[in-house]
Amino acid sequence: MQTIDQLRSGELAGSRHLKLSCGLTHFPREIMSLADTLEILDLSGNALSELPDDLARLSKLRILFCSDNQFTVLPEVLGSCAELSMIGFKANRIRKVSAQALPSPLRWLILTDNEIDVLPDEIGNCARLQKLMLAGNNLHVLPESLVNCKRLELLRIAANRLNELPLWLFALPRLSWLAYSGNPFAAQLENRMLRTSSVDDIAWSSLELGQLLGEGASGFIHRADYNTGDRCHGVAVKLFKGAVTSDGLPHSEMAAAIAAGQHPNLIRVLGRVSGHPSGVNGLVLELIDPDFRNLAGPPSFASCTRDIYPADARFDLPVALQIAQGVASAARHLHHQGIMHGDLYGHNILHCGQGRALLGDFGAASCYAADKSAIAEGLERLEVRAFGCLLEELVERCNPSSEAIGVLALLNDLKSACLSEESESRPFFDEITERLIEADSVLNSGERLEQRSELSLLKRGEVVVSI
Repeated sequence: MQTIDQLRSGELAGSRHLKLSCGLTHFPREIMSLADTLEILDLSGNALSELPDDLARLSKLRILFCSDNQFTVLPEVLGSCAELSMIGFKANRIRKVSAQALPSPLRWLILTDNEIDVLPDEIGNCARLQKLMLAGNNLHVLPESLVNCKRLELLRIAANRLNELPLWLFALPRLSWLAYSGNPFAAQLENRMLRTSSVDDIAWSSLELGQLLGEGASGFIHRADYNTGDRCHGVAVKLFKGAVTSDGLPHSEMAAAIAAGQHPNLIRVLGRVSGHPSGVNGLVLELIDPDFRNLAGPPSFASCTRDIYPADARFDLPVALQIAQGVASAARHLHHQGIMHGDLYGHNILHCGQGRALLGDFGAASCYAADKSAIAEGLERLEVRAFGCLLEELVERCNPSSEAIGVLALLNDLKSACLSEESESRPFFDEITERLIEADSVLNSGERLEQRSELSLLKRGEVVVSI
C-alpha cells in the first residue's frame, strides 16, 4: 500500500497500480498526475462519497475499487471511462445505479452489500459483462434485459428480496456459477434443511482451537482437538464471520453443507458448534490430510472467471480422469439432494496428487426442490457447464501419450457437450458419471492390452524398450 505523501512527493510517478487507504474524505487531485499510466486504482477503506467529474482523464484506468466507503450512488462519471472494465463498490450505502454509470467495456461489476433495490434496464447493453456480484442488496426483481448479456458467466444474487428465480436465466448461454440463497423464495427450504438435519451439536467446550488453517470470505478455519470424553482427535472448525459475503449468507452455507450429507468426494461435516460464548455459528469438519492441496488458484483480474493453474501444472491421464470422476460424482450426489454448489471450481477442490479429490466450500451453494421441474433441470445443467470448464482445464494439462488418444477424444466430446451454449442439450450428471466410467474402462482396457502385448513379445524373446 502506498501513502498520500509518496504521491504528493512525486515518488509514485509513472505508477500503474495505486492503493490508498488512509481515511480519505475526498478524492486526492494528486492522483491525476498519473493520468498517462495508472491502470489499477484501489481506494477501498476510506470515507469517500463521490468521485471527480474528470475521472476519465485517467485514460488507461482499467480497474477501480472503492469498497468500504460511503457512496450512496454509483458515480455516473464511471460511464465515461473508456477503458474501465472492472468496478468494485462493495459495502457502501449505494441505493441508486443509473445507466450512465455503466462503461461500455464493463466485464466485472461488484456491488455486494449495498442497498440497491432496482437495476437499470440498460445493464443489458453491457455486452462484455462476465461477472456480476449483487449479493446483499434489496433487489425484488432482476431486469430481464440481462438475458442480452450473452457472455455472463458468474452471477451472485444471494441475500436479496427476490420472490422467484427467473426462468430466463437459463437462456444465458455461458452462465456457469450462480448463487441465489437467502432470498424469500429459497429461505423456507433452507430453514427446513437446517431443522431436519441429522448432524450432531458439538459443544464449544469440547473443542480446543489450534492453528489457523485458512480464511475464506465467510469464515476462519482452525485446526482443533475434539474431546469426546473417551478420546481426543483432530478436526477442523469453521467459524463464520456472520456478515454477508460476496456469495451470500453464512446461514445459507451452513444449511447446504449440512444437508449435503456424506459422500467420498465431499469434506465431511461432523457437527455444528453449539454454545460459543459470543454466539458465533460454526461447523466441525473432518481434518484433511496436509498432503491434499488446492487444484488451482482463484481467477485473476485478467482471467475474470477462469481459475489460474501453475504454469507447470500437468496431470497423468489416469489422475485427471479420477479427479473428474470424483467431482462429477459429488455434484451428482448434491443435485440429487436438491443442492447446487454454485462455485464448482478447481480452487475449491482439494486433491492428493494421485487422483482423489474433495469438493469443499459451500459459500455459494443454493437449495432447490429436487423434483425434475424446469428449475431443477435448469440449475443442474447450469452447473454442468461449470464442470465442463473444469474438465477442459484438466484435459488441457494432461500429459500426452499415444495410447491415450481414444480416451482424450471421449473426454473432449464430453467437455464439448457440457460447454454447449444451448443449455437443454447439455447432459445431466447421471450421464456424465456414466461417460466418465466408460472413459476409465477404455483407459484400463488399453493398459491391459499393452501389458498383454509386452508379455507376448517377452515370450518370443524379443526386447521391449520403454521410452
